[in-house]
Amino acid sequence: MSPDANAPIVLSTHGLCVSYGGIQAVKHLSIELQAGELVSLIGANGAGKTTTLKAICGLIQPQSGEVRYMGQAVHAQGPWSLVSQGLVMVPEGRGIFMRMSIDENLRMGAYLRRDDQIDADIEAVYARFPRLKERHKQLAGTLSGGEQQMLAMGRALLARPKVLLLDEPSMGLSPIMVDKIFEVVADVSKQGVTVLLVEQNAHRALEMADRAYVMESGEMVLTGAASDLLGDPQVQAAYLGA
Repeated sequence: MSPDANAPIVLSTHGLCVSYGGIQAVKHLSIELQAGELVSLIGANGAGKTTTLKAICGLIQPQSGEVRYMGQAVHAQGPWSLVSQGLVMVPEGRGIFMRMSIDENLRMGAYLRRDDQIDADIEAVYARFPRLKERHKQLAGTLSGGEQQMLAMGRALLARPKVLLLDEPSMGLSPIMVDKIFEVVADVSKQGVTVLLVEQNAHRALEMADRAYVMESGEMVLTGAASDLLGDPQVQAAYLGA
């Protein structure tokens, strides 16, 4: 279900520019996410999608421009501060703690929390991913790629995100595991979490999103309802193999 058209803007960038040395990876990027939206960000490899997510969550500092979260400029804050406010990222490559157990990884997701619901939330993750429950004492580095992606998603959910940034969650996974991951993304969105999804599987990303942005060479070239972009000949030719 699409969010209310009058829902507040919870995350936005305005004129965002990010450079690596002399190379400008993101150029004057402006995007907006309303509360409850699932928004996809698609584009070819090297388009600047991952750089955009890293700039939003404080992992890299923009050269210029602004990131706003819940109405406040946040680009000078560290990622730990943003996580404590509910802006959480699942990075490309999962970024789990390989020498820690599944259970320990999940508890790291709740590291900044001070409430008494952590154990209940861990059980909720195990209910969502029964395979993790079966192996909760197993070291994360011994898991398959799909299991590691489950763990990365579960760890992010333990932070109780209000806005969830997902960077290539289906990369390298089997078709069955891809279906599972997208099922979880859709379910999280239905629970009211705002989602910004970067995904190489453009067809699946557009099918499940409310809106989408298309990036090329660091710039935004198209935006609109995801269903409209799914039927756009330009998008079909460039990203959907049509």
